[in-house]
Amino acid sequence: MAMTFGLHALPRDASDGTSGDAVLDGYRRVTDLLGPEFTTLWVSDHLDEREAPILECWTTITYLAATFPRFRVGSLVLGQGYRNPALLAKMAATLQFLTGGRLVLGLGAGWHEAEYGSYGFRFPSPRDRVDQLIEVVQILRQLWDGGPATFAGKHYSIVDAYCRPVPTSAIPVLIGSDGTRMVRFAAEHADAWNWDASPDLFDRPFTALRTRLEEVGRPLADIEITAGFDVDFPADPSTFVGRYPSTYPGYDQVVFGPTPDDAVTALQNLAVQGVGHVQLAVSDMRTLDLFAREVAPAMATDSE
Repeated sequence: MAMTFGLHALPRDASDGTSGDAVLDGYRRVTDLLGPEFTTLWVSDHLDEREAPILECWTTITYLAATFPRFRVGSLVLGQGYRNPALLAKMAATLQFLTGGRLVLGLGAGWHEAEYGSYGFRFPSPRDRVDQLIEVVQILRQLWDGGPATFAGKHYSIVDAYCRPVPTSAIPVLIGSDGTRMVRFAAEHADAWNWDASPDLFDRPFTALRTRLEEVGRPLADIEITAGFDVDFPADPSTFVGRYPSTYPGYDQVVFGPTPDDAVTALQNLAVQGVGHVQLAVSDMRTLDLFAREVAPAMATDSE
């Protein structure tokens, strides 16, 4: 299976982040390196990283979509509890309309309890957060037909709501989660599914996804499988650190490297499983340059 790639945030040395111009210059430097195998730009949805500066996701992907029209843009992933679902439907339809269909709407149930609290959002139970996300997707899809749409759920409701102009093309809904109910929901209703490419994180939920797809009679090819992939090619391979603590609770993050050949091997293993698109978190510009020149072209043809 041929594989395409997206960039998930800037490498640490691409921009000092001191101004909007600096961030834009960082994205220009990065996108100048990317060949046709790179098709997307992705932004995480976090609001509060304490003293560390962080850009709001929706504003950023809108800006990127306007500035870099070669790329599709996506959220990896929006916390469903941070935005009213009907308003989100309108926001997504507007961006899809203005970009001619270049949005991928990534959604998650939300997990960052401290962030919820610092911004004044109620933090429901895990079950309720998944229930909320299911209702969000139902509302989005009803409104994207244009309306009038009415929905009465346990958590969210709309009454005779309109969403026009309708999206110029269907907006893909990507679900990012390894949770049992979320994976089952993705298998039944999502256009794409994403999780971390680390073998100790990816294999269990991916197996559950395939099992549920078989149960509901949906072919694997009907849903796009994407994976997050951290990569580092240090100038001195002996300094390579293959694992570091993740901000996501309960997990360490696997980093792929230390050479382009190692990354190709890891990606070929993912391609055989059906992963067709990988969102990269790249350590630095050197690594990105090597990946774009040596790894991405090697994955552009069928690797089975």
